[in-house]
Amino acid sequence: MDFSKRLKQLRKQQGLSQNSLAREVGISKSSINMYERGEREPSFATLQTLCTLFGVDADYLLGNEGKRKLPLLGEIACGEPIFAAEEKGVYAESSIEADFCLRAKGDSMIGARIAEGDLVFIKKQDAVANGEIAAVVIEDTATLKRVYYDPKEKKFALHAENPRYAPLIYQGAELERIKILGKAVAFQSIID
Repeated sequence: MDFSKRLKQLRKQQGLSQNSLAREVGISKSSINMYERGEREPSFATLQTLCTLFGVDADYLLGNEGKRKLPLLGEIACGEPIFAAEEKGVYAESSIEADFCLRAKGDSMIGARIAEGDLVFIKKQDAVANGEIAAVVIEDTATLKRVYYDPKEKKFALHAENPRYAPLIYQGAELERIKILGKAVAFQSIID
């Protein structure tokens, strides 16, 4: 249950109208109305006041219970590799076995239903099976691609899921520049 539904439920359980809740919290009725319709998020101070008033914690009120917070390490290229810098955290369902997440940038993975802005959840591991999607660092840049490795030819290939992009091929000494950060285990679309 998200914040808007949880707020409405708590308000009704307490027998409060939107007007009376607004007076208790010290904000306008229209703000309460917008919160309950999911059109607006409360400020930190208002959230704290609502938590105190209803006797609940912020994770409960925001609908984050049963979820865990994963670090969001920045953007990962779905196209040309880009630098991944640490940002903030994202709540994930506890069923997602991931260590961190990245925000997709570009359109090279649209065939795998990963679009620009989507969150990609990554499980840390330094190797993946051929054909799996992984976050890969090439020197100091990161990209999200389908990985193929041929140990006989010592060839590492990163394939996009968009025919507009050619595979990125690395061989011999170039392999020393490549590191697999982890396997993509889930994604969350920005369009629900």
